[in-house]
Amino acid sequence: MLRLRIAGSMLLIVLASFALIGASPAFGSGFAIYTQGAASLGQAAATIAHGEDPSVIFFNPALMSKFEGTQVEVGTTLLIPLRDFKSGLTGHSTSAEKDVFFPSTFFVTHRFTDKISLGLGVFNPFGLATEWADNWEGRYIATKSELTTYDINPVISWQVTPWLAIGGGPDFLILDTTLEKKLYFAPLRLADGGQRFKGDGHGVGWSFGALFEPHPDVSIGASYRSMVRVNVDGKAEFTLPNGAPAYFSLLFPDTDGDAQLNLPQRVHFGVCYKGFYPLTLEVAARWEGWSSFEQLIIRLDKPVAGSMVSVNNRNWHDVWTGSIGAKYQLNDRFALVAGYLYQGNPVPDSTFDPSIPDADAHLITIGTDFRYGALRAGLSYGFQKMVSRTKNNTVDDNPNDGFFNPLTAANGEYNTDIHLIGLTLSYMF
Repeated sequence: MLRLRIAGSMLLIVLASFALIGASPAFGSGFAIYTQGAASLGQAAATIAHGEDPSVIFFNPALMSKFEGTQVEVGTTLLIPLRDFKSGLTGHSTSAEKDVFFPSTFFVTHRFTDKISLGLGVFNPFGLATEWADNWEGRYIATKSELTTYDINPVISWQVTPWLAIGGGPDFLILDTTLEKKLYFAPLRLADGGQRFKGDGHGVGWSFGALFEPHPDVSIGASYRSMVRVNVDGKAEFTLPNGAPAYFSLLFPDTDGDAQLNLPQRVHFGVCYKGFYPLTLEVAARWEGWSSFEQLIIRLDKPVAGSMVSVNNRNWHDVWTGSIGAKYQLNDRFALVAGYLYQGNPVPDSTFDPSIPDADAHLITIGTDFRYGALRAGLSYGFQKMVSRTKNNTVDDNPNDGFFNPLTAANGEYNTDIHLIGLTLSYMF
């Protein structure tokens, strides 16, 4: 019976290698990232209907038609997540390992004619990481989860009429992930084993945006980013403890595998009003189609417990996010920006786990924008408070074996705060 349970655990371990993909979202639900520019961060991403720097390639490429000449922008955002867990079993508190992440961007735009502009964006649309100590209560679910994505997005915009512009282009996405967890061998009076997975993949999608200006003081923007289907290829490797029975090497072989991951489609909408000059206001909303992450089918190159295919249900749901942003132009050189955002989360209680401890969140932002000749710089700060969330489900070291083990479930209260510091530099030729 014990051997059967261990064999079942092997299936789930390889499965989890593909399914548990990153954490610490930066005001994006699930594992989405929206730190694509300091000016936008300072306005809580309420930059769908207005924008004055090349980061509009991500938020709404139709805005690119408003730019003169050639503009180049580079930027990064320092993300400092602080995550704590209080065990419902022991009452003991644990903090995740402290680290700093810096998703970065490169954007360039060029205006060819009064109506046509081209641009290129390179950014990280999904990812980040979570790392827990090797001896924490949930080590059999996750210890280290890292995901990095790179999106290469060439775009074109067209000023169709004086009051309507459109833009869009293909998305070429590259994904890389590394995941680690411990293996539960205590029933055999053995020390923990270890599992490490490293994989990569790629996919193609597309983006589209539109800008409608019915009045000089009013602009309405909308944009769409398609679902990207990523084919992930990787390898799971296992470390077995000293004294492990010989048959463990048959149950835990290093094996290649592949899966298909659906990154969600996203719709953005914003309304901007400039009639209170020097104050600019925008209200924005975002819909993210995380229901595409309903289940994950894993195909293994080697049979595991007699099977080479497994299905893992995630059952995520679509979510809405709303934000409001403001920009106040102090003078020709300096502007102040501020914003607020409320974000929903797609992870249901039944599949919530510490690899992606997502929750509803509040974000407050502030920043400044500085211009000097052709040079422009942005600096913004954001504080994201994620609502406390309690894990009280049957996700343990092996939720598919029909046996709930409270010692390995890491049920309890999860709290996360994230500090964000954004910096961008741009230059117009």
